[in-house]
This record gives sequence, C-alpha cells and structure tokens, in this order.
Amino acid sequence: MLTILEAINTRSSKRAFLPKPVSKEVQEKILKAAGMTPSGANMQPWIVYAVSNKEILQNVGDAIIAKMNAGVKHDQFIQYYPKTWISPYKKRRIKTGVGLYTLMEVDRKDVEKRTKMWHDNFRWFGAQTVFFIFTDKVNIDEAQGAILDCGAYMQSILLAAKEFGLDTCPQGSTTEFGKVIANVLKTPDNLALLYSVVIGYADEDAKINSYQPKRVALEDSVTFID
Repeated sequence: MLTILEAINTRSSKRAFLPKPVSKEVQEKILKAAGMTPSGANMQPWIVYAVSNKEILQNVGDAIIAKMNAGVKHDQFIQYYPKTWISPYKKRRIKTGVGLYTLMEVDRKDVEKRTKMWHDNFRWFGAQTVFFIFTDKVNIDEAQGAILDCGAYMQSILLAAKEFGLDTCPQGSTTEFGKVIANVLKTPDNLALLYSVVIGYADEDAKINSYQPKRVALEDSVTFID
C-alpha cells in the first residue's frame, strides 16, 4: 500500500483512460474521504456532481467544443489562468506544453492535431467518470477562501483515488467553460463551477501517460526562516 508521501510523489495527471467504469461504491468512498478536507469555519463549500452517464458526458463535451468552434474562448464563472503571464510562470507553462507536444510528436504548426489534443479534454480522455466541483456563487463574491478550500478538496480526491488503483486528471480547461457545463447539467442558478476531475483506470500503454513535467527545486519556492 502506498504511503501518503508515495502517493503525492508518484501521482501525475493522466490523459488516456481505459473504458472501464469506476463503481459507485468506490466513488462514494473517495468523495467521503475528500469530505474530511479542512475548510474555513468548516464551511465545506464544495458541491459535487459525480457524472458517469455516457450521454450526459458526451453532451457536455459537445457543448464545449461547439462553443470553441464558434470562436468562444471562455464562458466561465471564475478566471482560472492569469490575465497577464509573467516569468517564471509563463516559462513553466510554455515548457510544459512544449514537452507534451514533443513527446506526442505534434508539430507546433499542426493545428489539426493540437486542436484534437485540446478537444480530448472534453472527451474526458476516454474515462467513464468526471467529478464536477461547484460552490455557491455567494461564497466567491469578493472572497477567495472557498476557492482555496475547494482546491484542498481536489487534492484529497487525487490522493484518495490512488488508494483504489485509480488515476486522475484535474481540469482547469473546464473551468473556462463552467457556464456551459452548468447549463448542460441543469444545475441550480446559485452554483458556480470551479473545476472538474477526470477519474478512472489509466491506460498504462498510452504514450501520453508517461509525461510528467518536472517540478521546481525546493529552494525556488520555499524560504526557511529559522
């Protein structure tokens, strides 16, 4: 059995999954464990739609891709990525993208293949289950605490999944089309989508799943004051 540190250090986002369902029993165990995530004032601001219905997932993906094809760049509740990219974050973003496309032998000018890879996000990389995480809009009205708490909740899902031999891919790409997703899922008007997590059984033979971008050295992000 993996230790917590092993789970953290070995987990990576997968982008190709086997067409094997995740049982509702396992989903419930993962989400129950994630529900133990601490939150400010014990708000527990996460509201989850755990979707395994193939038709609904297809409809969500279709709706997002249709928006993209129409030239819509985003239709979101929250701004996920920085509006202005600066170093070192811009450099890390570029390096990560280049690394992935290089591994998959996709040329920078090959718009068709690059678009296909982007659309794969909304085909859930072949996985059978996606967790869509929302919060009440009032929680993020001029406040960011609930977003931080829901981020911690995400990490709990990612690590708990490893307990059951499952892999995951947290998706900021769906954040950018949160309103589209809310519309397809017919969620209450008071909810705002924050992100989604694809969860399932990774295809270990898929080349793309070998990709794991490097993390910065400890001294690049931590200052110790003794």
